[in-house]
Amino acid sequence: MIHGTPGLPQRATAPNEPGTDTRAETPGAAPSAESASASAIAEVEEQLSVLAGLIRASMRDAALFIDASLQPFAFKLLRHIERYGPTHSSAIAAALYVDKSVISRQAKQLCELGLVRTELDPDDGRARFLAVTDLARAKLDAVRNGETAIVHKRLSDWPTDDLHQLAALLAQLNNP
Repeated sequence: MIHGTPGLPQRATAPNEPGTDTRAETPGAAPSAESASASAIAEVEEQLSVLAGLIRASMRDAALFIDASLQPFAFKLLRHIERYGPTHSSAIAAALYVDKSVISRQAKQLCELGLVRTELDPDDGRARFLAVTDLARAKLDAVRNGETAIVHKRLSDWPTDDLHQLAALLAQLNNP
């Protein structure tokens, strides 16, 4: 496909480049609104796929940085607890869309590594919260400042308003 602006040299576009629609269209006919929307959605899906891959790689590397035996999901769990504070495992399971048994297994390892502790719920002495330890906070700070924080590094130079706008758009996508 050729893209360009009238009066400027034209350039060929690779099939996977944003803005490219590889489906056949009638020559000279403008794409339909439905076709344009489907193409734009496909672009978003492709970019989200690339981002998901970066996040998976970053989480894997961060988990290994904290401890060689730590699984990427345990790292995700640790970050969640740090961000939201002491939380019931059932609430974490619901927030992360996993079974409570997954949280239990990962939390057990995090406790054994000294990264998470359990605290009694002051409102219900039978229930427990999961909370991060000072060691976990130090290790998470080291991850954020280290080489494994791919997404953090890529976003660190963005204007704050753009970051808020991106976060709002992602929240809109994540909460239909």
